[in-house]
Amino acid sequence: MAADLPARLRSETRVLHTSLERGPFMAAMLRGQLDRAAYCLFLRNLQAIYAALEDAMVRHAAQTLVAPVFMPALFRRAALEQDLDALYGPSWACALPLQPACHAYIKRLQAVHAGNALLLVAHAYVRYLGDLSGGQILKRIVADSLQLTGGVGTAFYDFGDARQTAALTCAFRAGLGQLTNDQTHVNRIVAEALDAFELHRELFEQLDQSRHLPSPPSTGA
Repeated sequence: MAADLPARLRSETRVLHTSLERGPFMAAMLRGQLDRAAYCLFLRNLQAIYAALEDAMVRHAAQTLVAPVFMPALFRRAALEQDLDALYGPSWACALPLQPACHAYIKRLQAVHAGNALLLVAHAYVRYLGDLSGGQILKRIVADSLQLTGGVGTAFYDFGDARQTAALTCAFRAGLGQLTNDQTHVNRIVAEALDAFELHRELFEQLDQSRHLPSPPSTGA
């Protein structure tokens, strides 16, 4: 049944999802312990991932096995770029490095884009439902820890008010349920979602390592 897809995604990714949230990088973020530099590096790597994902989603939006979850209201690339401009400045694209795991993630998205667009659904699930479910909590934590006011620097988490956010969540879950009744397709989407969580784990490990590196020596007088 098509309804198996959202249920299976939720149940079969639960362990990896929980492990990711409890990892050192996300734990530090949830405790408000990321400084601005580490947070901007996080946003920069997400921006690159969302750029690849959303370009692919747009390209395949009309396909039957993508269209039910094609929701431009969820797109985050522009919001991330807005936050990076506000928190880092216009040089972020050149100054902030992409982690090796980010390059691996983009390579995977490009392969999916060129090969089997159905698997884009898995990456949309991992990213967008995570943003919708945890965004409001993270928005408050980031704003407090970085002393941000007036929504500046937190556009990434802004999906509207609570009712709008809930409506988007319901619409995305409904789209998942409409996608396919082919168990081969369901199995492949679930497997791809598990791989996406592993790619996130590698990225967050590298981001955590980066935030502990010493700052480069100043070259100023």
